[in-house]
Amino acid sequence: MTDVHDRVARSFAAQGLMKTLGARLARVEDGVVEIEMPASAALSQQHGYVHAGAVTSIVDSACGYAALTRAPEGCDVVTAEFKVNFLRPALGQRFLAVGRVVNAGKSMGVCTGEVRAYAEGAQDCKVVALMQATMVFVRP
Repeated sequence: MTDVHDRVARSFAAQGLMKTLGARLARVEDGVVEIEMPASAALSQQHGYVHAGAVTSIVDSACGYAALTRAPEGCDVVTAEFKVNFLRPALGQRFLAVGRVVNAGKSMGVCTGEVRAYAEGAQDCKVVALMQATMVFVRP
């Protein structure tokens, strides 16, 4: 599993958007990836919540990297489609996106994801968004 973790970590480090968002890999396992992002004023929308674009970006990446852990040898992943449902405003000090593989075949994987919001110092969270995504396995 170390090879998969290293592969995901190298790819994640190459993403400029994740750096811009202040996001970091929190967990990489077979079929599951977690990405953490701190709240900041730079990520807010006009009402002070974290912008839906930032929330969507981290859960899309979490799903994509979860799919990468199950991709055939030599393949990368790209997002083919996704749907996001926002359940409540994205309020919190930090956000955790969890991507999980539901099914992975030879050419694509289907994933689900959720974004959890944590208040300062809190262990309990509120789910702010849910995603379903299709990731396509591609040869570089």
